[in-house]
Amino acid sequence: MATVEAATEIRPFEVDVQEEALEDLRRRIEGTRWPSKELVEDRSQGVQLATIQELATCWVTNYDFGRVEARLNALPQFTTEIDGVNIHFIHVRSPHEDALPLIMTHGWPGSVMEMIDSVGPLTDPTAHGGSAEDAFHLVLPSLPGYGFSGEPAEVGWDLDRTARAWAELMHRLGYTRYVAQGGDVGAGVTDTMGRQTPDGLIGIHTNLLVPALSGTMPTETDEERAAAAQIATFQQSGNGYFVEMATRPQTIGYALVDSPVALAAWMIDHDTDAYYKIAHAFVDGQPSGNLTRDNVLDNITTYWLTGTGASAARSYWEAYGPDAQAAGRQPLPPPQIPVGFTTFPGEIWRTPRSWVEASYPNVTYFNEVDTGGHFAAWEEPELFSNELRAAFASVR
Repeated sequence: MATVEAATEIRPFEVDVQEEALEDLRRRIEGTRWPSKELVEDRSQGVQLATIQELATCWVTNYDFGRVEARLNALPQFTTEIDGVNIHFIHVRSPHEDALPLIMTHGWPGSVMEMIDSVGPLTDPTAHGGSAEDAFHLVLPSLPGYGFSGEPAEVGWDLDRTARAWAELMHRLGYTRYVAQGGDVGAGVTDTMGRQTPDGLIGIHTNLLVPALSGTMPTETDEERAAAAQIATFQQSGNGYFVEMATRPQTIGYALVDSPVALAAWMIDHDTDAYYKIAHAFVDGQPSGNLTRDNVLDNITTYWLTGTGASAARSYWEAYGPDAQAAGRQPLPPPQIPVGFTTFPGEIWRTPRSWVEASYPNVTYFNEVDTGGHFAAWEEPELFSNELRAAFASVR
């Protein structure tokens, strides 16, 4: 019995970064060997030299290397072992006791750092223009192999296994009725949770339509054809990171754990909208919403200090790789619980409502907003929080 209790124990956690690790990071950035400038005037050859050099300069001259530790340790953090992996998570209970529990999952190249500015609006809405009835008890786990969670020591940690782990986490926390949100990889986890229908899960919301990546969507309207064209463009010229990590994550992993500048370049070269917003923040000093220099560097620094560039890349191999255990597996039936979806204009593609309704039989909320992109919770935390309040209003 003692062994079982130890295995399921929830332990308080604090980040403790050694000064030697920070000095090593500084030396590596300063010792970067740079390539020559790209031969085009846009990002079609990849991250532009001026952008990454400005980021590196800011990193070693203007950035507080203690930010990650301070920001995370200001929140209640815990770890618990689930299915052999030590899972790190932030757990903030709302001051409003009737709050609805919400588990929110980040993606790549994100981390819990991209979501912590949503903690206040979600857990204490009365301090942010909302009402007590809008409050959430918030659980923010780090995906296996990301951030301060442990790295899987065996293959098989696909979306299905992670979704089961999240259901177990909510069970251990004593939540018998809860909802889930996800974007990017987190959208895959959340979609899978909805399909698994674990006890207690009463609704999901995503801001990236996972079924559109693997299935054929209708193209009967102008809106649908525009979305299909955006996906085609992404698959032709924007998904190099996706293909590499889904097929050869170990290969790129050597650069990601050895060179902080390589890691930074790999992480900011995700999608066109986010890239140019980040570039403007560093080169022009003009951030988009919360995509500030410091916040972007917090996220990159988290990957560096935890040495998780390679293990995070492997999550794409597990979820989408042709050689993974999940490859060829028949998808689970669509969720029968309420599903909410928000379309942000800067996302890789602008999802039409018709696609959401074709993917899920019980769409209870759909909204198109005027600002924000792929990292919606990060870029627009107040707007994003309002969307979640509206999306889950019907299941409270």
